[in-house]
Amino acid sequence: MGFEQATIKIERAEEFGQLQRTIEGAFSAPKIKRFLKLMRRGKVRVRDFDAVLVARRLEAATGQANLNARQLYGALTLSDQGQMREFYLSKLETVDRELRHKFKKLYQYY
Repeated sequence: MGFEQATIKIERAEEFGQLQRTIEGAFSAPKIKRFLKLMRRGKVRVRDFDAVLVARRLEAATGQANLNARQLYGALTLSDQGQMREFYLSKLETVDRELRHKFKKLYQYY
C-alpha cells in the first residue's frame, strides 16, 4: 500500500480558486518565462511565496493589475494558506528543466 495524502477541505473556495487560477496562469507555457524574468529583475526567489505576493509578481505576469493576490491569500484560513503554498511550490517543480537551468539562481535555496 502506497502513501496517500489526506484531503483537507477548502474553507474559502472562491478566494482559493481565484488565487489558484492566477498561479496556474503565471505558470502557463506562454507566461512562465515572463514570470521568471520578473522574479529575476526583482531579485525575488521563486520559493519565497510571501515575497512573490508582496512584490505582486503573479499579477504582473498574468496582466491582472486589478487583482491583489496578497489580499486573496490573506483572506484564506490557515489550512487553506498551507494548501495554497503547497500548490504554488508544486507548480515550481513543473517548470521545464531548460527554463529552470536558465533561471537557476532563482531556484537556489540560499
